[in-house]
Amino acid sequence: MSSAIDNQEKVYKMDNSSEVLLSITAWCICSVGMMVFNKVAVEEFPDACSLVVLQMAFCCIVMVIFAWKHIHIGSWRDVLRWCMVTPFFSGMLLTSVLALKNAPMSLVVVLRSCSPIVGLAIESFYPHPPKVNYRMWGSMLLMLGGSILYAWHLPHKELVGAGWAVVNAAFAVGDRLLQRLMLSAEQRPVNMSKAGVTVLNNLLGIPPILLCALVTQEWKTLPVASDISFATYLWILASCIVGVGISYTGIWAQSLISATSFLMLINANKFAIIAIEATFFNKRLTFAQLVGSFITIVAAIMYGKAQEDTKDLKENLKDTEQEPLVKKQSV
Repeated sequence: MSSAIDNQEKVYKMDNSSEVLLSITAWCICSVGMMVFNKVAVEEFPDACSLVVLQMAFCCIVMVIFAWKHIHIGSWRDVLRWCMVTPFFSGMLLTSVLALKNAPMSLVVVLRSCSPIVGLAIESFYPHPPKVNYRMWGSMLLMLGGSILYAWHLPHKELVGAGWAVVNAAFAVGDRLLQRLMLSAEQRPVNMSKAGVTVLNNLLGIPPILLCALVTQEWKTLPVASDISFATYLWILASCIVGVGISYTGIWAQSLISATSFLMLINANKFAIIAIEATFFNKRLTFAQLVGSFITIVAAIMYGKAQEDTKDLKENLKDTEQEPLVKKQSV
């Protein structure tokens, strides 16, 4: 009987690991596409608030049409609880576009590297905080050092939009921490499906963005539809499609890993974007920037390995504690 239970637990762990790997891979692909498409889209269509509203509305429509059966929202109490996430989610999307509008993608990546440290400090107050060892702290400090080395030789003209990038990093920390608290089964989850959370995130996020557009009077600068080129329409559509993917996969991955791990994943993932920017956007990297990016990627790998070892140790201790002190003797 015990061997059958052990086999079931092993199968469950393998399935869970496969789901984590699949969710992270899907999110990484969508994340890279989202930043690249947003960068091009906001250069072709500079009205940031309108662009974000289009992406949110497109996501809601697609989810309602193709995932209606999977949309589940438990109660109004769950909706009210999730309203705490909405300002951070919508703020993160808008400030990300504003940062990309006024700064290179690499600057946004570098400033985001500080977010896991802040996230870990806040996450330590959770009901079940993640276990952290000196190897994980060391890897985060290495990542921060590599990012600083990368940013040290950035031209002053590229620092335009740094303020938006800092605000974006702050919104990202708040968004990931609250989502982790309300999605993880080991914390205090809401009774909502991933599809339901995706729709709610985007639907509730539209009014604040429209308010920002109204305050900034962005509607006065909106171009006439006939003046928008076909290529611009394609870039906007591409950003909307990838926006649906990142909205769902972000929630999916966040429900399986800690907020700090998700923020570390963001940083490691974004250095793929730096390579794309250097290759296709004609951004030249200095030797110091190449070394800085290498240090950061290695540090992210070290963090993942250290966290995996911590989880394995915790599971082994749990299994040991469940074993009886005195085993039954066969008669």
